[in-house]
Formats: sequence, structure tokens, C-alpha cells
Amino acid sequence: MSRRHWRLQAVRAAALLLFVLALASCSSSEDEQKQKTSNVFYEIFVRSFADSNGDGIGDLNGVTEKLDYVKSLGADGIWLMPINPTPSYHGYDVTDYYSVNSDYGTLDDLKKLLAEAHKRGIRVIMDLVVNHTSAEHPWFKEASSSANSEYRDWYVWSSERGGRSPADGAAGAPPWHALGGDDYLGIFWEGMPDLNFDNPAVRQEMIKIGRYWLEQGVDGFRLDAAKHIYGDFTSTASTPEVKSDNQAWWQEFRAGLNEVDPDAYLVGEVWDSTAVIGPYLNKAFDSAFNFDLASKILGAAQNERASDLGFTLSRVYEFYAKSAEGSAYLDAPFLSNHDQNRVMSALEGNVDHAKTAAAMLLTMPGNAFVYYGEELGMSGMKPDENIREPFPWNREPGAPGETSWMASKYRADESVSVEAEEEAEDSLLHRYRLLIEWRQKDAALREGSIGSYESGVDSVMSYTRAYGEEERLVLHNLSGRPQTATLETTKAQPILYGKIAWTTDKAAKLKEGKLELPPYTTVVLKP
Repeated sequence: MSRRHWRLQAVRAAALLLFVLALASCSSSEDEQKQKTSNVFYEIFVRSFADSNGDGIGDLNGVTEKLDYVKSLGADGIWLMPINPTPSYHGYDVTDYYSVNSDYGTLDDLKKLLAEAHKRGIRVIMDLVVNHTSAEHPWFKEASSSANSEYRDWYVWSSERGGRSPADGAAGAPPWHALGGDDYLGIFWEGMPDLNFDNPAVRQEMIKIGRYWLEQGVDGFRLDAAKHIYGDFTSTASTPEVKSDNQAWWQEFRAGLNEVDPDAYLVGEVWDSTAVIGPYLNKAFDSAFNFDLASKILGAAQNERASDLGFTLSRVYEFYAKSAEGSAYLDAPFLSNHDQNRVMSALEGNVDHAKTAAAMLLTMPGNAFVYYGEELGMSGMKPDENIREPFPWNREPGAPGETSWMASKYRADESVSVEAEEEAEDSLLHRYRLLIEWRQKDAALREGSIGSYESGVDSVMSYTRAYGEEERLVLHNLSGRPQTATLETTKAQPILYGKIAWTTDKAAKLKEGKLELPPYTTVVLKP
């Protein structure tokens, strides 16, 4: 039996033991799903969001000072991008998993943020980067100092594998990096050496880290590069063995966290197909980001052409339900994040298209995620720094509270700021607030199922939402022209939706089964 097979068996055995210990906590009831359902999670890059001490760098106290803004948006969750010490501006190469980046403040500052967020009914999850550390992490420095180091096996070395093979790094960059007569694995970059999860000590340490932050009051984690724990190479990432290894690790991680907080929310970054995502929902993640849905929503908004999202998603959710094997799961829809061009740039600056994209996102099931500044129409195109620019609180840059750690390349329009959009009645910010308010008040729009509905109009996106006995029909006019949809009862569409529950334009009219939709308007109907 191979060394790797023995290690895989050990991973599974450990996971099974932890499942038994945490069995009482592993409820998959509807109550558990309700506990973990949020209206909206707001993704914050702390460095760019709000500066409390005038040094130009965003910090945790700045986030605390702006919690009322987050609350006014209607968000009841925050995702903090990495807050651990790091040599980089972005934080995805950690040097100390048990501390807070000194640029951002202290552990006490984080605890204050958590306390104030919880007072407002806002949960806080933090980015947890476990696939790799920084090359500046003491573990790696010790590991690279000697082949006999106690941390040597915490990382992956070519000498242990018989050479630089495979050479096709799964992230597209050269995976092997020379150091001290050997080569270490770092699939993203030489400054991010991959940890060796075949080593039980690494797995135990990562569970310990997760527990530590839960004990500080964090409500869960966004798990970075979740499919790359073992998926290091393109040639092996899709093999059954690697997929099984990844799933077994995350189940072990989840079971370990359950002993501290069974309600901790875990959302994974698994940038892949439905078939790959599904197994991660089995006793591991509560959610995985829906990258495919994001591209479909943005494509529909940009092209002003509807698709049958209700049918597509209903089939996806059927697959997820089977994959989860009884575990509760939630979708995690979004439009963009810190790794993608900003929505307004993707939509070529068209505010109407941005409003319809937001309307589709915020009438989807699950926990919707909004990237900071998306609600203002912030623009930005890669490289990454340009999609993580300072948040524009005021018309003019440089006012107290604004960050200045980098110059903004895309801040050309003073109307794209909180100050300006608060004053404009029909601003994108107000549209986000309206849509999130609907979602907050109507369980059918944030929970439950989604189904197909044919509007009969190419530019009108339509789908049903249902939760318990509550039924809704959602229609979006994606075009700049008035549209009329005829609502008829058929065998496939037996419910007659006869009342307007919500609309973004009061000029929308429903009479005798005909719905008149003004340009770029969203309407939610009920029976």
C-alpha cells in the first residue's frame, strides 16, 4: 500500500472520529439552515474601506465606525478579506495565523468590531488562507533552513517526489521554485509555498487555527483556494483521488470546528463546475460561491437577453441536494469579488444594466454577497490593485475617514461616492437598498426554491420563488424599451399571479393578466 494511500486513510479516519464526537452538533434541519441564512454579506477589503487614525490605511476601527452604513445598506453579514499579518498589501500570504495585521489594528480592535457588529445583528466571517503560507512565515523559514527541520514536512519538496513533477501548476504559474539545492511547491507564486496536507500535524494546526478565531467571536470563514488543498497540478486536479482527498480534508476541518461552534458558517471558493462543487457541500461547506451564476447574470444584463435561470438553478440545486446527502446547504450568489473586474467595468459603465444585474442577484436564493463599492458603481479592471481601490465616502478624495494607501485610477466621477449617491433619488445605492429591503422583508425572495417561468418576451427574465406556502413570480425587463408580459395559467405554470408585491417603478401595471413593464424595471408578483 502506498504512502499516500496510508495518509488518505488516516485523513478519513480522523474525519470519521471527529464526526462521531460532533454528531449531536451536525443537524441538517430546516432550523439550522435558517440560522445560517443571511440577507446579504458585504465583502470588505479593510485596507481600502475606512481609515480611523489618519495614516491612509483602512483599519478595523474604521470598519467599526462604518457599521451603521453597512446596516443601512441592509447587509446582515460582513466578509473581511485577510486580516492576518503579511508582507503583502492583499494579505493572502500569511506570516502569523494567530495575530491581526498591525496595519489594521489589534486583536482587541477586532473584538470591538465583532461586538459592535453583533449588536447590530451583523455576523462577521473572515478569510482563512490554508492552502499556503507566506514564504516569510516562520514555519517556512525553519523548513527551508535544513532538510532535518521539524517543519520540513510541513511543505512539499521535489526531492521527496523524485523531481519537479508534475510541472503543470493548477493555477497556471510555474509550480516549483528552487531554494537551497531543492525545490518547493508554490502553485500561485514563489512567495506562497503550499502546505503539505498529507502531514497530520498540518491538518491539526489548521483546525486549531479555525477554532481559535471562532473562540474570539468570528462567525465563520471564507475558505480561500478550497479546491487546491490537494489539487496542485492540472494533470491530477480532476482525478477521483484528489477530489476525494480534498473532500475528506474539509470534512475533517468542519467536524473539528463543530466542537467549538456548530453554527459557524463556511463558504468555500471552489471556482469550478457544479459537478466539482457538489461534494464539498457534504458535511463540509454550508455554501460555495456560484461563479457560473455570476457570469450568467452579468451576461443577461449586458446583452438584455433573458435565459431560463429558474430551470438551470433548480437542476443545480437538485444535484447539490443529492451531493449534500442530507446536510443543509445554501447557495452563495454574487456578481463580482476581489479577483474579478468590477461589475460597472464589466457592464461598460451602464448604470441601468448594473441595476438589473443587482435585481437578479438580490432575488436569488441563498446568501447574496456584495463586493464593497458595487452598490456605488465603483469601476475597476485588473491588475488586482485596481479592483481593490479606496472606497469613496465623499465627493472629493482625501476627506477624514477615506483611505489613501494607493491612488485611485478609476475614481473619475464624483457622483460615484456615498455622499453623492445618498442625495440622488434614483442612484444605484438607493436601488441596492430597495432590493435588499425586499429581500429582508420577504422570505420567499431569500430562502426556499426557484423555478422556471416563461414570460414569452425575449428581454424579460422571469422565474418563480417559493418558501413554504409563499409563492412569488419575479420579472425583470432587461431592456430600455417598455415590455408587456401576458400571464396565463398552463399545466406548467398553474399559479395565477395577480398582485404586485414589489416594483422598482410605480408605472408598472398589472391588469387582466397583462403586466406592463417600464424599461429596466423589476416587478415581484404574488398570487
